[in-house]
This record gives sequence, C-alpha cells and structure tokens, in this order.
Amino acid sequence: MIYVLLKFAHVVGATVILGTGSGIAFFMLMAHRSGDAGFIARTARLVVLGDMIFTATAVVLQPVTGYLLMRQTGVAFGESWIAMSLLLYLVAGAFWLPVVWIQSRLRDLARAAADAAAPLSPAYHRLFRIWFWFGFPGFAAVLAILFLMIAKPV
Repeated sequence: MIYVLLKFAHVVGATVILGTGSGIAFFMLMAHRSGDAGFIARTARLVVLGDMIFTATAVVLQPVTGYLLMRQTGVAFGESWIAMSLLLYLVAGAFWLPVVWIQSRLRDLARAAADAAAPLSPAYHRLFRIWFWFGFPGFAAVLAILFLMIAKPV
C-alpha cells in the first residue's frame, strides 16, 4: 500500500508541475497579448502566487517521492532512465528558477506602468521575451521526464 500511495503522490506531483506550468504560461501569454498593464499586473500577481503554492511544493516533493519509490522498488540511481530524469530535472529547474524571478519583475513593471498610466517599458518587453523563450526548454524537459517515467527505457 505504501508503494501505491508514493506512486500516486509522485504522479500527482508530476501532473501539478505540468499543469501549473502550462496554465501559467497560457495566462501570462494571454495577459501580455492584451497589452493592458493593469491586467498583466493582476495576472502576474496570481501567477507568482500559484507558482509558489503549487509548483514549488510539487518541485520539492517530486525528488522525495521519487527517491522513496526507488527504495521501495530497488531501482538504482545508475539506471539510465533515472539518471536522465535527474539531469532533465536539473535542466527544468535551471529554466524555471529564473522564470519565477522574471514573473515577479514582469508583475512589478506592469504595476508601475499601470499606476503611471504609461505604456509597458522596454525592460518589460525584454524580460517577457526571455520568459517566453525559457519556457520551451523547461517544458520540454518536463515532458521528457514524464516520458521516461512511463517508458523506463533501458
């Protein structure tokens, strides 16, 4: 029964990471496309909050449940799919951590523009482009990890 509960928690964590990541990307992109600084600021405020509550929690618990599952099943760190998953997890994190900071800056820059009734600044647009492009390798890494979890190739 412990194995089933650990696996359930691990799958839920993976789902949360994938779901919040894609949902956050969608809502930030749609807010950005509106061009409305106030709307962008409000959306980014909730995106940052959601990332902290849901994504960060899942990101911390994933390696814990993964390790406990490995202990339950006797799978070793040296298995190729485990090693590749861990490497991809680091890649995803290397892109996610700056994105969290960027989202906070986008929120602040949009709020400042809205408060001043001014257009979004060049700094906002530059950071948004970085945020946008960082999403692709981070998301691809998460998808690849999910594939490795399911397929467990040798």
